[in-house]
Amino acid sequence: MTHASQTHAPQSLAPEAGMPQGVLDILGIGVGPFNLGLAALAEPLPLTTRFVDRADSFDWHPGMMLHGTHLQVPFMADFVTLADPTSRFSFLNFLRETGRLYPFYIRESFSILRAEYTAYCRWAIERLDSVQFGVEAREIGHDGEHYTARLVHRDGREETVRAKHISLGVGTEPHIPDAAHGLVHAGTGHHTADYLPSREAILAGQDVVVVGSGQSAAEVFQDLLTARKWRRGGRLTWVTRSPRFFPLEYTKLTLEMTSPEYIDHFRRLPQGERDALVASQHNLYKGINGDLINAIYDELYAQSVDLSRQELDDGALGVELMTNCELVSADVAGEAGTPGDEGANGANGANGANGANGANGATLRFRHTETGELGEIRADAVVLATGYRARGTDFLAGVEDRITRLPDGRFDVDREYGVSREPGEVFVHNAELHTHGFTAPDLGMGAYRSSVILRRILAEQGRPAPYPVPERIGFQTFGVAGGAR
Repeated sequence: MTHASQTHAPQSLAPEAGMPQGVLDILGIGVGPFNLGLAALAEPLPLTTRFVDRADSFDWHPGMMLHGTHLQVPFMADFVTLADPTSRFSFLNFLRETGRLYPFYIRESFSILRAEYTAYCRWAIERLDSVQFGVEAREIGHDGEHYTARLVHRDGREETVRAKHISLGVGTEPHIPDAAHGLVHAGTGHHTADYLPSREAILAGQDVVVVGSGQSAAEVFQDLLTARKWRRGGRLTWVTRSPRFFPLEYTKLTLEMTSPEYIDHFRRLPQGERDALVASQHNLYKGINGDLINAIYDELYAQSVDLSRQELDDGALGVELMTNCELVSADVAGEAGTPGDEGANGANGANGANGANGANGATLRFRHTETGELGEIRADAVVLATGYRARGTDFLAGVEDRITRLPDGRFDVDREYGVSREPGEVFVHNAELHTHGFTAPDLGMGAYRSSVILRRILAEQGRPAPYPVPERIGFQTFGVAGGAR
């Protein structure tokens, strides 16, 4: 994502005040965890690099920085460890330098708190001279020999830099389904990216609906469930288009699919089959932490112990969970909603409560995906856990003739994460879900991807791969026994 962190620009934003001179080996555009990982692994190498982000500072998913939430991957999924455990940019070294190595050891958990991960990112940024915030890359071009980029600083000053290679890490942005645009415009709908700033207003609503089925939806639902007693007034509803509230599959043989050999297998498939496969694998990368699902159930159970079955059936708990329904439209403050071509990543309400809109409320209409039935739910506030979409890359317009794309406009990403007609010029991070599979957004595969990219770049200089790039890491084979691997 075009994430950002503590401003690392020098007092004078002029290049001669600290930025590399001459032609860069790598210009990184966007500074999120993946480009940060590339910057960290490139730092000790004989490469001149610069990584810029238009944001003023780094802030990783601030709207979902709920207390106690953690990553769904272990600490070894940091910037560098799976490529170089001895790197000074490892998470363990971060703990050592901040005096928290022993407390982390005593904690006996591989998981990283989300706030802790953000602190780790900022710590690394402070130590990377190549990273600069408040600088936007515009108008990428090519002068016949190298790529050019017009960089615009926050103070309006501009400069042009040249680079042999471009690393795109612009990330994603919140996705609002067509059916929900009116909700957001009216201030009734809030994407999870903005949950914490909107939390007080959401909790002030009498009837609140959470739309979505992934980890963010579950975290928001748990937070709202425990924030107030809904049985004393109001209603909290969690709806999803998915057939169930599915857990993230985290068994060890399944984890072997986050591997180079599975990427190779995936890339041998026709594009249509790749797309269908990714659509069927949400439980591998979009599921809910199993402990969180169980915690939600336990809380529902605790809140219901003094209610009879009949009282529960009559809605006395003030909480409802529904699956298999997608958002069709929303009427906001009496204005007719517009049917959406895309349902929210979740929703249901074939049997939802009907009601007139409140002053700033809405009536949400859902279609049950199995029965076709329609239903309505009244809401004073709607939390949209509807995921993210890739950011636009309009700044590449000047070099589109050098970029490889599929007929539908998506990047045609090669095995080494390149998207340039001349191999090894332009690379992408987390833009290859459709070409490399569900490992694309996995933080644990970031160091591997950066190692592959750096191997390709250094090969041009006649240098060996700076970090090991494993071809196989698992016990299982993903193709036919004895067939191509």
